[in-house]
Amino acid sequence: MKNGAKKPDLVVFNEETQQYDAALKPYGTSASAPAIKPLNTATWRNDGVIRVNKKIKSEFEEVKKQYEMLMEKFHYNDLVYNSKFNFEPNIGEIYHLYQGKNQDNFLSIIHPDQCNFEYLGSFRLNSDKMWEKSDVSN
Repeated sequence: MKNGAKKPDLVVFNEETQQYDAALKPYGTSASAPAIKPLNTATWRNDGVIRVNKKIKSEFEEVKKQYEMLMEKFHYNDLVYNSKFNFEPNIGEIYHLYQGKNQDNFLSIIHPDQCNFEYLGSFRLNSDKMWEKSDVSN
């Protein structure tokens, strides 16, 4: 304050603007003003927690599904690349995987309808040289 006198606590005086500004405050400034009560935010908070948990669970399920698909691709590629074959597979072609009598897996161009070995699946070699599980009817 300019004159150094301190105003009583009940007086609302703005030191920066040097004005009485009780009417400009967004809250009550006298003892007869309505009481300031905290809002009940429990409902809002619970709604937020539920929404966040659903979102995180949904994202987790998507990542889990992507992981499972990636592991399946890994398994197929590991299975086919570790099998025996005496030819260079062509990109885009479908080959059939069998288990021989000696329990070794081998890759063949022979369709499952024409083979007596245990059929393990049909696979297509894509342009990235990754084996993709294929429908035998292709």
